[in-house]
Amino acid sequence: MAALRGSARRLLPGGLAGLGLPPRRYRYKEKWAGTAPKISATRLALQNFDMNYSVQFGSLWPSIRVSLLSEQKYGALVNKFSDADRVSRELELLNTVDFVYESQKAARHVQWDSPVEGMRGEETAPQETHREQMTVEQTQMPSSLSTSISPNIKCYTFSKGDVSRFPPARPDALGTLGYYLLDVASLLPVLALNVQPGDLVLDLCAAPGGKTLALLQTGCCRHLAANDISASRSNRLRRVLCSYVPKDIGADVRITSWDGRNWGELEGNTYNRVLVDVPCTTDRHSVMEEDNNIFSRMRLKERQMLPMLQMQLLLAGLLAARPDGEVVYSTCSLSQLQNEYVVERAVEVAETEYNISVHVEDLSYFRRLFQDTFSFFADCRLGELVLPHLTANFGPMYFCKLRREQ
Repeated sequence: MAALRGSARRLLPGGLAGLGLPPRRYRYKEKWAGTAPKISATRLALQNFDMNYSVQFGSLWPSIRVSLLSEQKYGALVNKFSDADRVSRELELLNTVDFVYESQKAARHVQWDSPVEGMRGEETAPQETHREQMTVEQTQMPSSLSTSISPNIKCYTFSKGDVSRFPPARPDALGTLGYYLLDVASLLPVLALNVQPGDLVLDLCAAPGGKTLALLQTGCCRHLAANDISASRSNRLRRVLCSYVPKDIGADVRITSWDGRNWGELEGNTYNRVLVDVPCTTDRHSVMEEDNNIFSRMRLKERQMLPMLQMQLLLAGLLAARPDGEVVYSTCSLSQLQNEYVVERAVEVAETEYNISVHVEDLSYFRRLFQDTFSFFADCRLGELVLPHLTANFGPMYFCKLRREQ
């Protein structure tokens, strides 16, 4: 038999190749994942943004793109539960300014123009019939800024074009840190929420904690509910508050890890102010970091479902607000699908399915008030959008204010 097999090999040119089979060492499977080219999540995100944002922003996109890929700028939120006066003096020695105070001071000396229209660029938007029914508050520059933005927030920044870094915050004798470093644009939703003394406040997607800490700095929250569905992120929120807030103040904060989409059923018609800072594509992180990147291939389904999740969270926030309560929706994305379109859809569902009328308020005075600190997108149809810019590399940050009618 061995002789026959040997003779067969001699009779077939190329051995087994004569039967149409390549030698084993040359065989491969084209379907193997290891043979496909691998594209990093950051590169995939940048390709996605190039395709979509170049259309959305036109000639502005190259500048935004460069800024997203450059080092982010930070500010220092002063912790009033520490020795705030000493901390402020030390920060001023770094040639920084409290951008909130300076903006308010400058506004007192400016003659503001007439109000701009709340609905900008309606003719380019889809679903025009419903959009015409949406009521948008048109507001002039308020005569008293103390009644238009959340009070008592102090945050220091370097001037435009100055890319200096802040040193790490040092603890005082009691172990409380003097300031919290954050993207200053993330304070704008808190300022827009206009928290007033005695308010019941809900931070629906609170982790990692910068906006929650800013809400506590106002000194106005009779009670603050801080929620995040992720238990690990909620633990991070607790650690932040432990480092910055005394225990007696922390006792007024309730931290939970519930599904925010159900909040309307849990505590409907309850809160004076609701902050809905939803999960999003976190554009800057997506083009800079591979870790926990939503553009990784394994998170494709999650990314596709983001607008639906965002709408559900905003709707839950509207249901949790009491009549005449105010809700601020925010993302750190440039995407219209995650910003204006989510707001429009949530307002429509609130009206058609829950018989709740919602006013989308005009925040154009924020552009005027903070124009020396941020670069705003002038053509945002609803709400306001901070664009990254090399001279003021904050954001992106979208925020929109809604008021639930009586």
